[in-house]
Amino acid sequence: MADEEKPTSRKLFINHVDSYQGRNLARYLSTCIVGASQEEGDEEEEDAASIDLDLNKPKEGCYEIIGTLKDRESKRSDFVKELINYETKEQLYEHLIECDIIVYDITEDPDQIDEATWAVSELHSDLEKIDKPKMFILVSSVMTWARSKPLDPDDPEIPFTEDDYRRRKPHPNFKEHISAEKTVIKLGKTNKAKLVTYVVASGLTYGLGESIFHYLFKAAWHNAAQLQCFGAGLNVVPTLHIKDLAGVIQNIADSRPKVRYIVAVDDSQNTLEEIVKCVSENLGTGKIKNITKEEALLSKDIEQADFDQLLVNLRMDAVYVKESMRVHWAAETGVVENIQQVIKEYKETRKLLPMRACIVGPPAGGKTTVVNQLCEHYKLHHIKVQDVIEQALETLQKSAARANQEDQDDDEGKAQEDAELLEAIKESKEQNNGRIEDQYVIKFFRETLRSQSCQNQGFILDGFPKTLEQAKELFSAEDDDEGEEEKANFDRNLMPEVVICLNATDDFLRNRIMNLKEAVVAGTHNTEDGLSRRLHDYRTINNEDETVLNYFDEFEIHPENIDVTKDKSDMMKGTVEKIKKIMGEPRNYGLTAEELSEMKRIEEETKLRKMKEEQEERDRKESQEVSERKRRQEEWAARLEEVKKEEYELLENQSIPLRNFLMKHVMPTLTQGLIDCCKVRPDDPVDYLAEFLFQHNPQVD
Repeated sequence: MADEEKPTSRKLFINHVDSYQGRNLARYLSTCIVGASQEEGDEEEEDAASIDLDLNKPKEGCYEIIGTLKDRESKRSDFVKELINYETKEQLYEHLIECDIIVYDITEDPDQIDEATWAVSELHSDLEKIDKPKMFILVSSVMTWARSKPLDPDDPEIPFTEDDYRRRKPHPNFKEHISAEKTVIKLGKTNKAKLVTYVVASGLTYGLGESIFHYLFKAAWHNAAQLQCFGAGLNVVPTLHIKDLAGVIQNIADSRPKVRYIVAVDDSQNTLEEIVKCVSENLGTGKIKNITKEEALLSKDIEQADFDQLLVNLRMDAVYVKESMRVHWAAETGVVENIQQVIKEYKETRKLLPMRACIVGPPAGGKTTVVNQLCEHYKLHHIKVQDVIEQALETLQKSAARANQEDQDDDEGKAQEDAELLEAIKESKEQNNGRIEDQYVIKFFRETLRSQSCQNQGFILDGFPKTLEQAKELFSAEDDDEGEEEKANFDRNLMPEVVICLNATDDFLRNRIMNLKEAVVAGTHNTEDGLSRRLHDYRTINNEDETVLNYFDEFEIHPENIDVTKDKSDMMKGTVEKIKKIMGEPRNYGLTAEELSEMKRIEEETKLRKMKEEQEERDRKESQEVSERKRRQEEWAARLEEVKKEEYELLENQSIPLRNFLMKHVMPTLTQGLIDCCKVRPDDPVDYLAEFLFQHNPQVD
């Protein structure tokens, strides 16, 4: 192959490249060189490469991924060369016909069953127009075998293989899946030179962030007291690592095998209970609880289709894959045997790596106030000296109490050891004025930090370690640690990633304590004498030449110094924000459903309160406007009345001279004229009166 020309890329279509299976299949195949699975080479090198495939970018001669999205708002991933945006099936088909290989996964979205059947039917109907040969691969589920009768009623443990696919009987909720399988197989028989079809019956996939098993990993990561196992848990669940499913598809695309129906499962025959217990022991508390199927269906974290798959009871053997394919297995022996690798993939894929920090500084510097807020923001565990000691002693007392009981469990040896340790601690306290020696405190801290909860979410150490020696003992690698940890001489699972030192002067700290209420100080070390003693001890231990910070500097974990005397904000929020910038974004699931609900409730209440306040303000303004309008109207009416009165008086005053003139010069003559008119009774009284006034006008001579 080395002497031949470089392989040419081939276009490979995958539906829903933003879903769990579509995304991981596309990422894997985008890094696979066409025909590489058929080459003979160093298997170890290829195995190593397959583990880190998700970190590599597509190379020359690889499959070019063309895909669709389930969520149209999703962004295109780097490993996808082209996204198909379509409104009609005709537009989608125009792109499908350009691809060499079409892969349809119908295991996650039942709506894709019709689309997959339509796609292969359209390709089949256009056989005469197809120039280049096409390959159609349907990724289906082993649930199409769920109700198959045992091959031998006397030996139900005999596994099914590809040769038995005609005898398969589906689960009632997966009848459409088997119908699609039959259609794909049938249409691939017409003209194999132009259209070859395959069906891959995949086991329940796991790895790289999880899908169907995600509810287990999420509950365990969140430190659930018990993981739920549905029913008795004795059913055998066929499984397959998502990378191995991609490897099977790669082999089909490269080799065009003669077998058209392929079973793809790993070699494990794990029961559901074994899987649940394995996840609980390696990621959670180690405890499981069997619940009824009815109780399981009430859970919000599991859907009906997932529930059906988890309760399947099938023994299957991928004979063709193991004997005729070159699959570089990621987890050939199953999820239980490879649980550490699967957990690592889960944490890395979902960015759930623990955050570890340490905040030190002089007493009364505000460490606990700051750590409380940081732990709430990052959802980390707050590790305080007093809490660690109290919890450890409580655990020892409970364990030691079992040592004296008649009915002892299998942990008799541990109970006796704990009883002896507890007695040694009591003797040590008596000899050290009630103080516990560092060796015991360090032991308690290491056990706490190594607990599954701290290893899942992470932690923030509050004011501990205080001395250089304590730091060396706490973070040192154990004798059985291997590799880089032993070489670096510290435990990477315990060593903080971020170290913060809150600095302040003694006078500032004394003034801060003096300003506290007496009720707050009572019963604490923050009395005047207590603070002076603690400050003296702190300054003595942490001098310029020897300080706990030097330990972190040796391992290139450089502490950040923050002067809290400059922080005038409430609850030291300014300092908290500085540390948030140093620590970066949270590495967790974000807000829980309860927190989201509470946040939504608070937002609704705030919105309603704001609306109520706005309505009250509008009513108040409207009332003011009505009152002001009424006042102005009354004022205007009073003013108008006053103006009218003034006008009347003015007119009255102006009419007096005219009235006097009329009374003196006009009225006497007019009165006499009217009297004469009444006496004479002329035919035209008006003319008579006018003539009379003209003749008797006193101003006319």
